[in-house]
Amino acid sequence: MKKVILLGATSNISKYLIPRLLAKNDVELTLFARQATRRLHQYAAQSQVTLTNGNWNNSADLTAAIAGQDIVYLATGHFTTANQNVVDAMKQNGVERLIVAGGLGIYDEVAGKCGIWNAQMMGDYTEIKRAAAVIDNSGLNYTFLRMAWLYNNDQHTDYKVIPQGMPFKDTQVTRQAVADLITEIIHNPQLYQRSSIGVAEPNTAWNKPSFY
Repeated sequence: MKKVILLGATSNISKYLIPRLLAKNDVELTLFARQATRRLHQYAAQSQVTLTNGNWNNSADLTAAIAGQDIVYLATGHFTTANQNVVDAMKQNGVERLIVAGGLGIYDEVAGKCGIWNAQMMGDYTEIKRAAAVIDNSGLNYTFLRMAWLYNNDQHTDYKVIPQGMPFKDTQVTRQAVADLITEIIHNPQLYQRSSIGVAEPNTAWNKPSFY
């Protein structure tokens, strides 16, 4: 059984990720969030789930929760201090495998008119780029997901992976598709090791996402 902790287990992607991970019965899942026992009470009775109240800005919370885990999933990679706290806690506990949900544009890789639109929508990237650099320079076995603009649709679960250094042209991807990819990586941790990958829905190379 793999021991996996979701940091930010009440996030919009975690909503879809948790049932996918529990469906295969080969994961012991720690759900870490502020007020996890209240907000995720529907999982309290499941034997393979541990609910942990904590704050990823609190180093002691993270260090205690990450101890003994095999894989760490971080629900957002946009905060420098939180990223550093996670990296430090993983190193203190000898945990190597990290999956981070982040956004596109941190390498100015978004091409064409969508790149212009994305930059206008996101504004100053300084903090986001600094936060991503913490993961890039961590020395951990990480996978950083640079996700296209997110939406929900159970019928749209296709995704494509865009290697670092390649232009990012597609504009959107569903949270369900991202949850599928994260599930695949957790079950096959050798995938996308030590890499930053783009994640997008195929055939959406438009000027902006369809829902804007």
